[in-house]
Amino acid sequence: MSPLLLFSFVIGYFLILLGVAWYTGRNSNNESFFIGNRSSNWVLVAFGMLGTSLSGVTFVSVPGAVAKESFAYFQVTIGYIIGYITIAYVLLPLYYKLNLTSIYNYLQNRLGFISYKTGASIFILSRIVGATARLYLVVNILQDAILQSFHVPFWATTMIILLMILLYTYEGGVKTIVWTDTLQTTCMLAGLIICVGYIMNNMHIGFIDSLQAMSDKGYSKIFFTNPNSKLFFVKQIIAGAFITVTMTGMDQEMMQKNISVKTLKDSQKNVLSLGFILAFVILIFLFLGGLLYLYAAQEHVTEIGDKLFPAIALHHMPHIVSVIFIIALISALFPSADGAITALTSTFCIDILGMQRNKKMSDENKKKIRHRIHLVFAFIFLLFVMIYKWINDQSMIGIILKVASYTYGPLLGLFTFGILLKRKVNDKLVPFVCIAAPTICFFLDKYQKLIFGSFEIGIELLVINGALTFIGLLMISTSEKE
Repeated sequence: MSPLLLFSFVIGYFLILLGVAWYTGRNSNNESFFIGNRSSNWVLVAFGMLGTSLSGVTFVSVPGAVAKESFAYFQVTIGYIIGYITIAYVLLPLYYKLNLTSIYNYLQNRLGFISYKTGASIFILSRIVGATARLYLVVNILQDAILQSFHVPFWATTMIILLMILLYTYEGGVKTIVWTDTLQTTCMLAGLIICVGYIMNNMHIGFIDSLQAMSDKGYSKIFFTNPNSKLFFVKQIIAGAFITVTMTGMDQEMMQKNISVKTLKDSQKNVLSLGFILAFVILIFLFLGGLLYLYAAQEHVTEIGDKLFPAIALHHMPHIVSVIFIIALISALFPSADGAITALTSTFCIDILGMQRNKKMSDENKKKIRHRIHLVFAFIFLLFVMIYKWINDQSMIGIILKVASYTYGPLLGLFTFGILLKRKVNDKLVPFVCIAAPTICFFLDKYQKLIFGSFEIGIELLVINGALTFIGLLMISTSEKE
């Protein structure tokens, strides 16, 4: 299909987003940008967060990993549901009780000022690394499919995408994102269903027959029972639960949308609905992955992993399906990138600069500073995407989960310690604990064969990291009575 025609559809889709952003961002202020004036509709937030939770990585990497890991990722998804239930009934009541704009204010109330700054800084690092990995994957596909034919360099493609995101998040922030994410999630799910339907129709195969064909190829296995394997179902479910608790419940990007909902009850309905719908959608992505490999064998397509879905959609399907794939892919990209930049801006303004506590600064000056920080984070995103371009040749879903194990572990330890124990920590030593824990995990992971033999550590490294942080905090704490 003509890259020019594909590009015209991308521009048309973006103009629709811009129109929605203009309409929803009118008369916005700092409160609108940070938490949507606490008036977001929970149904819209839940549906939009589905797109944020999935991202372009899920759209491409989860189907691409089926040949290697079958449907094992669904084990992690079962853990996700447990994690969302924990968020709904443990973390959200806490955040609403304290009326938080930034969830990291909890750490200041409970552990101290340095702990608060440490938690916010860990989030900033975590979100930059994770969001730019997601952004890189989709930009790379758009580069190969469209802009490379116009001789546009990769860095310019990345800049174009970031400028698009800036244009519709610059003013409205969360107030706008709640609506644009809803539109984008709709497009993404429509693209998923259409691609599944086309492949099944083209192969003249029904649902039951396709499952049998996948089973014959070894693609549809869900539960792995070897305790030594990194895919062992107990490890995967536990890790999935903790991934959700940390990457959603202790993540400002995800939680700022939840606490933008008016009441705790509605916010809980949002989270629980998201958990169960997400599990169903991921199952469809895995089913799509099996179909893609069956279709690839029929059409003699040799690409695997992250390259499989783009190759089939752009070169082995009708033009209209190629357009739908590109729009769906962009729809998967934007919710994860726009929310990340907005959340990073919010966290830096509120938690690092203390903008909300500064009563002497006018709202107009605060807005100017917020705009500048928003631009700075967009530039940082550009730099990190270029780094991924330079070093990466792996499946991005694996990289993102691995990075999360290191960066979110200390947040898990900090929040768990604060919630479970009533001990007072030596606040000045908290940053050292939060550096030591992931450092120990790095060496455990690197030398795990020497230490554990055939036993493999996978994404449950996050739990180990959180536990080490918890133990470290316990060692530098005293009873509140002392």
